[in-house]
Amino acid sequence: MNKRIEEAYEKRPKNWIYNTALFVIVIILIAWSASCIETSGATSGGGQIALNVIKGIFTPDLSFLFNLTTSGVPYLMLETICIAFLGTIVGAILSIPVAFISASNLTPKPVAFVGRMLVMAVRTIPAFVYGLMFIRVTGPGAFAGLLTMGVCSIGMITKMYIEAIEDLDTHVIESLDAAGCNTWQKIRYGILPQLLPNFASTAIYRFDINLRDATILGMVGAGGFGAPLIFAMNAYRWHEAGAILAGLIVLILIMEYISTKIRVKLTRG
Repeated sequence: MNKRIEEAYEKRPKNWIYNTALFVIVIILIAWSASCIETSGATSGGGQIALNVIKGIFTPDLSFLFNLTTSGVPYLMLETICIAFLGTIVGAILSIPVAFISASNLTPKPVAFVGRMLVMAVRTIPAFVYGLMFIRVTGPGAFAGLLTMGVCSIGMITKMYIEAIEDLDTHVIESLDAAGCNTWQKIRYGILPQLLPNFASTAIYRFDINLRDATILGMVGAGGFGAPLIFAMNAYRWHEAGAILAGLIVLILIMEYISTKIRVKLTRG
């Protein structure tokens, strides 16, 4: 028995040459990529600025943090949540017909191919660019952020919806068809129970992403935390920036906890 094992071991594929060549190629690519990175060096007083940033983050401006007016952190938190939530709702609703059109098991392949190309085109453009485009159309404000979140959500949500649709258990639908169910009954009892948990989980996951992206979009004037944060940092008001970041951290932690609980409930029942 041991002899047979040794013979099989000796006859194993000798792929060390391939592994070595692959390792060398990876090292060369890393070295080549690193050679393209240029640093201008630390600015004068960079260490002191870094200390001021850290000090401001850990000693936030409490009067700004608990300011209940429209310029305070609580209002900015609410505005960011609204932008992310409404943007996710818009994207999730618009993604449903696009996903059904792009699913190859429901529509002809040419139609599905066109739908997938459309989704790919939407996903290609970064959210930052969409934000600049919508600001030019609607002007700065939360509405531009909402539209940006909605369009950006379509790309990812549609892709996940397509996978869920293509993974449908067709045996359930065939069983309902054999039982004499009509089209609406097959959709109600055969398709929706399979798709709704996946659709809801995908939308909640996208909401988490939009909540973070809404802060970045605010830097170009699309509402939320971004604009006050960049203004505070440009003016070296680190305590104010620390208050905004503290509110953002609390907001992300709360929403992450809630969304995780909901996704687990949807997955496990």
